[in-house]
Amino acid sequence: MLFITRKEHFNAAHKLYNPQWTEEKNAEVFGKCSNPNWHGHNYSLFVTVKGNINPETGFIVNLKELSTVIRTEICDKLDHKNLNLDVDFLKGVMTSTENVTIAIFNILAPKIKKMGAELHGIKLYETENNYVEYFGN
Repeated sequence: MLFITRKEHFNAAHKLYNPQWTEEKNAEVFGKCSNPNWHGHNYSLFVTVKGNINPETGFIVNLKELSTVIRTEICDKLDHKNLNLDVDFLKGVMTSTENVTIAIFNILAPKIKKMGAELHGIKLYETENNYVEYFGN
C-alpha cells in the first residue's frame, strides 16, 4: 500500500461563536476568534490518498485529476468566503478547524473512491502552528 499527498490552499474568514452563550462566555472560551467582525486564515490543505499502483499508469491516482477534484469540491467553495455564512456544507456547523476538516473528508472520500483510490486522511493547517488531521471514523 502506497500513500500520496496533494497540497492545496484557500483563504477564508470565520467566527467561533456559540449562539447559546453570552458574548462574555464566547469571548472567554474563543478569545479573538469570536470577534463579531470575523477573522481570517490562509489555510493549507493536505489530502492523502492510498492505494496500489496502477500498472498501466504507474500512479496510485492521477494527481492532476485529484487536484481538480479538491479545487472543484472544496477550494472553490471555501476560498475567499465566510465559512459561517457562505458555505452550504458548513451551515449550522461550528466552523472550528476540526469540523471543517471532517466536512472536507466526508465530501472527498466518495469522490476519491470513484478515482480508484481511498482517502487516507486530511490535514488542514489553520496557521503555521495549528493543524488538524482526520482519518475518518
